[in-house]
Amino acid sequence: MSRFATVNLLDVEDSAGGRDPGIEAHFGRKHLDSRDLGISYFRYPANVRSPRGHSHREQEEAYVVVAGSGRVLLDDEVLELHQWDVVRVAPEVVRAFEAGRDGLEIIAVGSHRPEGGDGVPAEASWPSEDA
Repeated sequence: MSRFATVNLLDVEDSAGGRDPGIEAHFGRKHLDSRDLGISYFRYPANVRSPRGHSHREQEEAYVVVAGSGRVLLDDEVLELHQWDVVRVAPEVVRAFEAGRDGLEIIAVGSHRPEGGDGVPAEASWPSEDA
């Protein structure tokens, strides 16, 4: 592992793979050669809701809203998000995001994870009045 590294997250490939139209996911961990820290950038177009969520077996995460606004689904609770809000999420909590009218841009910060990752895909069960 190097003593330091730098990367522009917008230069990192979009790993969303078109699974969810318009949503971008740029994962910086491997580009930073980091053992314990993951940094990722997510961009959601205006009014787009993630149809799926995820949790982790071990990794705690924090999300920083760097632009726009929206909402986050945390298990069965929905919270409003505004620029510069930070949300810390325990590993077992299922999370998913929804952009507001100006879109939503998030930096995700993750902690140490086991070899091969520990993400667990999950259904995003948004409350029915929001469907």
